[in-house]
Amino acid sequence: MSHATRTRGSAQPALAPTAPAPTATARAARLTAEGPRSLLLAALLTVLAVCGGDAAARVFPFGPRHRAVNDLANQFVPFHAHLWDLLRGRADGGLLLDWQAGWGTSFLPDYGTYLSSPFAPLVALFPRGDIEYAVYGITVLKTAVAAAAMTYLLRRLGPGTWWWASALGASYALCGWSLAEGTYNPMWLDGLIAFPLLCLVGEWVREGRRPLLGPLVVAVCWVANFYTAYMATIGAALVLLVRLLTARAGAADAAGDAAAGPASDSGAGSARDSATGARRTVVPTLLRAGLTTGIGVALAAPVLVPVLLGSRHAHPGLVREFDPAPATDVLARLLPVTYSFSTPAAFVSTAVLLLVAALLFRREIPGRERWPWAGLCAAVLASMHWGPTHLLWHAFATPNGSPYRQTFVLSGVLVLTAWTGFAHGRPGRRALLGGAAVVAALSLGSLPSSFLTSWALLLTAAGLAAVAAALLLPRRGRYGVIAALLVIGTVVGQAAATTAYADRERLVRLDDYPPWGAGQQRRADALAEADGWPAYRTDPGLPRVAGNDPLLLGGQGAAYYSSHTPAVLTGTLTALGGGWTSRGRNLLSLDNPVTDALFGVGARWRDGTVVRAEPSAPPLPLVTVRPPGPAPAYGGSPFRNQELLLGARVYEAPGAGGACRVGTEVFLWAPDATGPARLGGYETRLLGGRPKRLAALTSLGVQQREGTTPRIPPGGRAEIACLDHDRLRAAVSGLRARAATRIDVRDDGLTATLPPGVTGTAVVAAPRIAGWRCEGGRAGAYGGLLAVDVRPGTTTVNCRFRPPGLRAGQAAGAAGVLLLAASLWLGARGRRRAEGPVPLSP
Repeated sequence: MSHATRTRGSAQPALAPTAPAPTATARAARLTAEGPRSLLLAALLTVLAVCGGDAAARVFPFGPRHRAVNDLANQFVPFHAHLWDLLRGRADGGLLLDWQAGWGTSFLPDYGTYLSSPFAPLVALFPRGDIEYAVYGITVLKTAVAAAAMTYLLRRLGPGTWWWASALGASYALCGWSLAEGTYNPMWLDGLIAFPLLCLVGEWVREGRRPLLGPLVVAVCWVANFYTAYMATIGAALVLLVRLLTARAGAADAAGDAAAGPASDSGAGSARDSATGARRTVVPTLLRAGLTTGIGVALAAPVLVPVLLGSRHAHPGLVREFDPAPATDVLARLLPVTYSFSTPAAFVSTAVLLLVAALLFRREIPGRERWPWAGLCAAVLASMHWGPTHLLWHAFATPNGSPYRQTFVLSGVLVLTAWTGFAHGRPGRRALLGGAAVVAALSLGSLPSSFLTSWALLLTAAGLAAVAAALLLPRRGRYGVIAALLVIGTVVGQAAATTAYADRERLVRLDDYPPWGAGQQRRADALAEADGWPAYRTDPGLPRVAGNDPLLLGGQGAAYYSSHTPAVLTGTLTALGGGWTSRGRNLLSLDNPVTDALFGVGARWRDGTVVRAEPSAPPLPLVTVRPPGPAPAYGGSPFRNQELLLGARVYEAPGAGGACRVGTEVFLWAPDATGPARLGGYETRLLGGRPKRLAALTSLGVQQREGTTPRIPPGGRAEIACLDHDRLRAAVSGLRARAATRIDVRDDGLTATLPPGVTGTAVVAAPRIAGWRCEGGRAGAYGGLLAVDVRPGTTTVNCRFRPPGLRAGQAAGAAGVLLLAASLWLGARGRRRAEGPVPLSP
C-alpha cells in the first residue's frame, strides 16, 4: 500500500484510528444537526416493520390470531397484570411478598427477573382489561428504543450518511433474535437496548468522559434485565477491546509513516510518542472500564442479589447438554424468513451482511482496522458453538429452552462492523462484487438446511441487488432518494416478512393459551366479587388460563410459574397430590376439599362459576395451632400426607374391586397417566407423565351406586381413596377451635392473635420459603408450611419476610455509592492537579 493511499484512508475521523478524534463540540454539533432525525427514522422503521409483519400475519392486535404462546402467556402477561395491580394498590402483597400466587411467595426475585425494566410501569397507563395491548405496546416500544440506541452509537462512532445509520440501527433492532425470540420474551429486549448503551459507556471510558453517567447506565441496564445485560456486557467488553486495538494499531501506523516520510524529526517523535501513549492507555482504560462496570453492578445489587439467591432456592429445572447446531442450519438462520427454536436467529438484514462482507475486500482501509472487526464477528459466532464459551455466555448454565440467547450480541457486532467502512466512504465496485460473492456463498451453503425457505432465498437475492445498487448510485439528488428507498425497503421488507413468518410458526410449534377476552373478564369479575382475603382465599381454579392465573385473574391460589418457583413449594404441593408442568416449575391449582380446608380456600372457580364454601363448613383461618408433637413426615401417598397435615383420618380405602362406599367422594391419583378417567357418567381427563408433567389427584364425583368402579387410563402408579365429608367437617371444626382469632396481613409478613391458653405449633397456611423470621420463636417448618412454636403465655405470632440477599444487596449498593463518590472525587482532584494552579489576576 502506498504512503499516499494510507494517508488518504487514515484521514477520516473517529473510526480511522490514525486521525485525531473529533472534539466533543464537533460531535455534539453533528449529532444535533442529524442525530434526532436519524433516531426517529430508525424507531419509525422498526415500528413499521414489526407492526407490518404482525398485520400481514393477522396476529393480535391486527387480526384474529393471538400471541398467547409459551412464557408470554404463562409469565409475562400475568406478571405485568400483577404489576398493574401493585401500581394501582389492588394487589394482595407488595414488592417483597406476594400473597396471591403459590400460597404466598417471594416477589422481589420475580420483580427483578420479569418487571424491573424502566418500561414495565407503562402498563399502568392502560385499562386492566387491555393488559395484552399494554405488553404488546411495550414490546414494540423497546424494539424501537433499541434501534434508536444503536443509531446513536453509530453516529457517535464515526461519520456516515445519516439515513444509513438509521437503516443499520433498525437492522439491529429487527434482527432475527428480536423478531423470533425477543418478541414473546419481552424482558430480553432490555438486553437489546443494553448492548449499544454499554458500548457507549465503553466509549466514555476510552475518552475519560461521563464518570457519573457511565456507572448509572450500567446499573440501569443490569436492573432492567440482568440476564441479557450480562451477555451485553461481555459483548461491549469485546467491542471495547477491538476499539483499543485498532486505535493502538492506528497510532503505530502513524508512527511508521512519520518515520518513513519526509517529516521532521519532531514530527516523527510526536508520532512515536502517540504510539507509545496508545499502548500505555490500554491497561488504564481496561481498569477504568472494569471499575465502571463493577460500580454499576454494585448499584444494581439490591435487586440482583435477591434474584440470584431466589434462583438457588428454586426448584431445579431441566439440565441439558449443549448440542451445537449444524453449520448449514446456522447459515440458514442468517437469512430472512426462517424459524427454529434451537438454532441461532442470526438474521440481521442483507444490507448488513453485504457491508460486512465487502469490508474484507476494501484495500483502502488499513488491514489493522479491517481484520480486528472481521475477527470479532468470527470469534463471537464461533464462541456460540463451543461448549466452554457457550457456558460463559449463559452464566455457566445451559438454558432450558433456546440455547442461543446471546445471538443479539452477534447482530450488534455485525452492525458495528458494517458501519466501520463508512468512516472511509462507501465501498467500491470491486469490494461490492467480492462482498456479494461471499453472501451468495453463504446462501448456497445453507441449501441443505430444512429451515431454509424459498422466500428466504428470494428476499436475500432481491435485497442483495437492491443494496448493491443503492451503494453504486450517486449520492445527490433523486439518486440519493432512490438509494435510501432501496436500502430502507430492504431492511423493512425483510424484517416484516420474517416477523410474519415467525408469528405463524410460533402458533404451530409452541404451546398456546386462550387470549384475554370476555370469558376471562367475567371470571375475573366473579372472583373479585367473591374475594374475602385475608379471611379466606379465593382460588381462580380450573381450567387454567395461564400458568399464573392468581396474578392474571385475581384471587389467591396454589398456581404459580416462575424461574424462582421455590423447591419447598413444589415439594409440598407434590406431596399433597398437586400437579405441575415444566418439570415442576409450573404449579397447577389443586381442587380438593382437604387442601381447600388446610389452606383456607373459601371460594373457587369451578364449572364456569364461583363455588363458595358451605356455611356449615367455613374455611379455616390462615393460622392454626396444632397440638404439641412432631411435624408430619410425608410418604408416598398424597391421601395419607393430607391426613398427616390435617391431623385426622378422613379417607377410606376402597372396598373389593376398587369401589368406594356410597356417599363418599371418589378421588384418583395417577400422576403419570394421560387420558380420560371415568366413574359412572362422570369423566375427567388426566395429563401426566414425568419428568415434564405430573397429573394432580382429581375427583371422580360422589359414589352413587354400590359396586361402581372407576375406569383409569394406563400409565404408572394409580391410587383411589374415598373421602368422608363428615369426618372432614369434624376435623376442621377441631382445628378451628385452635385457630387465630385475628390476622393482620402485611406486604412483608403477618401478625396473628391466638386464643388464650393454646400451646403447640402455630402453622401458617403458606410455604416455608427462605426469608421468614418470627418473633417469640424460631421460624420452622410443619409439613412444608411456615410454623413457629407456641409456648405458654404466647398470645400473638408476628412473622416478617425479607427476601434472602436483600440485606447483602443493600450493603453492596451502598458500597457502590461510596465507590462512585470516591471515584468522582479522585477524578476531579486529578483534573485539578493536571490543570495546575490558576494564575492570579494582577
